[in-house]
Amino acid sequence: MSKPSRPGIYGTPPPSLAPPLSNPAQFSPLMPGAEALEMQGEATLPQMVMLAPSGTIERRYAIALALRALVPGAALTALAPNDKGGARLAGELAAFGCTVASASRRHHRICTAPRPRTITGLDEALAEGAPRLIATLGLWSQPGIFSWDRIDTGSALLLEQLPSLSGSGADFGCGIGVLARAALASPGVRRLTLIDIDRRAIDAARRNLDGPRTEFLWADLRGSAAMLSGLDFILMNPPFHDGGAEDKALGQMFIRRAAEALRAGGTCWLTANRHLPYEGAMKPLFSQMSLRLEAKGYKVYEAVK
Repeated sequence: MSKPSRPGIYGTPPPSLAPPLSNPAQFSPLMPGAEALEMQGEATLPQMVMLAPSGTIERRYAIALALRALVPGAALTALAPNDKGGARLAGELAAFGCTVASASRRHHRICTAPRPRTITGLDEALAEGAPRLIATLGLWSQPGIFSWDRIDTGSALLLEQLPSLSGSGADFGCGIGVLARAALASPGVRRLTLIDIDRRAIDAARRNLDGPRTEFLWADLRGSAAMLSGLDFILMNPPFHDGGAEDKALGQMFIRRAAEALRAGGTCWLTANRHLPYEGAMKPLFSQMSLRLEAKGYKVYEAVK
């Protein structure tokens, strides 16, 4: 058995609700550069604090991975807002064979449990949350990725409008590669960079589309897109939620990063919910802006730098 390493943390648990950790290793797939909990050795972590995901399958998978990685008897503290899985945390931990101490503070449920020697239902939870081929899409995906088992409406509408593309481009917030696959169907596309904040999405996209014309970046576009410049086109269905709360500034940041990465005359194809105020962010950054489609609560724009 491997010697226990430093404690682990998953996501960003509110400091006022979570026990302090000394120099923890980050394991969230939504934090670029974090370690992969899937690759952590069994019984190697002395402690884990987790902001549990809101999706049921994803949450049970993450908890199963954490329990497997903990030394028997080591503490797992899992917390979540009551309306985003917190109300079910204690029951889910108990189903794994854990003895759970539970508390409620600031609309969160905070559960602490020592890792049992025998984890009930571990293999089932890991199998349910693992990557899989979505037959209806012909693409690999995983629970927890945005729109993981279907093409979301905004992307579907953008696909209807997308012309034949050429040159070098990027897919901002690529997910599993739905838009990228359509772009690569154009023989004139020489290079396509797929970028996402979710490591699982990048892993799936690489599995779906790896080839001589593609490259993949696990990155947070709120940082910088300085690594990209002179692009001929960018595709995006920008996110507008951060941690479950609506954040219009997130999509506006994607638009600014697109303008920075495009060459003069380069084109940004964007789909977004109708209520999002992206026109104001686009107008000063692009020489032309055309509303190509408005339907089903979405807008599709073509903007030329």
